[in-house]
Amino acid sequence: MPTATRAPLTLLAVAVTVLAWASAFIGIRAVGEDLSPGALALGRLAVGTVVLGALLAPRGWTRPTAAEWRLLVVCGVGWFGIYNLALNAAEQHLDAGTTAMLVNIGPVLIAVFAGLLLGEGFPRWLVVGLGVAFCGVLLIGFATRDAGADLVGVVLCVVAAVTYAAGVVAQKPLLRRLPPLQVTFTACAMGTVCCLPWAGALVADLGSAPGSSIAGMVYLGAVPTALAFSTWAYALSRMDAGRLGATTYLVPPIVVLLGWWLLDEVPPALAAVGGAVCLAGVAISRRRGRVRPPVAVPQEAGSTV
Repeated sequence: MPTATRAPLTLLAVAVTVLAWASAFIGIRAVGEDLSPGALALGRLAVGTVVLGALLAPRGWTRPTAAEWRLLVVCGVGWFGIYNLALNAAEQHLDAGTTAMLVNIGPVLIAVFAGLLLGEGFPRWLVVGLGVAFCGVLLIGFATRDAGADLVGVVLCVVAAVTYAAGVVAQKPLLRRLPPLQVTFTACAMGTVCCLPWAGALVADLGSAPGSSIAGMVYLGAVPTALAFSTWAYALSRMDAGRLGATTYLVPPIVVLLGWWLLDEVPPALAAVGGAVCLAGVAISRRRGRVRPPVAVPQEAGSTV
C-alpha cells in the first residue's frame, strides 16, 4: 500500500486506540464495584480473545519462530495479563484520572526501552516532546489527586506502566514478520490463560452483577481490548515505538473529560492546562529534525563517470 494511503489509516488507528483506551479507565471504574480485579481481567480478556479469534480465523496463521514465541510470552503475560490485573486493582484505590496519569509514565519507559533495545535512538524532538507531555501529565495529577489515594494504588499503577512498556517493546519486533492481528490475538489468549485462576471469582461475580456491569465487561473486551489493541498493533507496525507511545499522553486529559461527563467529576482548571500541555508535547514529539541537503562536490576537470 502506498505511503500516502497508509498515513491517514495510521492516524485513524492511533485515534481509535487513544479514545478506546481512555474509555477503558472509565469502564473499569464503573464496573469495579461488581466485578473484582481478577474476575474483570479474565472476563475482559476472554471476550477479547473470542472476538480476535473470529477475526483471525479466515486469515490463516503464520508460524512464529522460537524467538518470536518468547517475545509473545513477554507481551501476553506482561501487557495483557499482569497489566490488566494491576490496572483493575489500582482503580479500586485511585480515581480514573489519577490512575491514567500514573500509568502514563509508560510512554517514557517505552521511549527509553526502545532507544536502548530496538535501536530507535533518542531524537531531539522526541525527547523534548516526552518531557513536555510528561509535565502535562504531572499537572493533571496535581489537579485531580484524591486525598484518599494510597501507596498500594500508586505501586499498582507503576507495575501496570512497566509491564505496558515491556509489552510494547516486545511487540515491535514481532510486527516485522507476523500479522498485527495474529500478534494481538496470541498475546490476548496468553493473558486469558494467565487469569484462569480467577475463573471461580468470575463465575461468582457474574451471578450477582447487574446487567449493566456485565455489558461493561463485554465492552471492555470488545472495544478497548480487541479493537484498540489491534489498531495499536497496526500503527506500531508503521511507526517507531517511542513516537507512538508518546501519543498515549492524550489519554489522561480525555479520561478527565469523560470522568467529568459520565461520572460528574468536575476537573479543576489546572487539569485543563495539563491537557493542553499534553497535546503540545505530543505535537512536538512527532516533529522531524531538519534534513540538510547534500553539499554538491565540484567535479574536477578531466574526471569521468
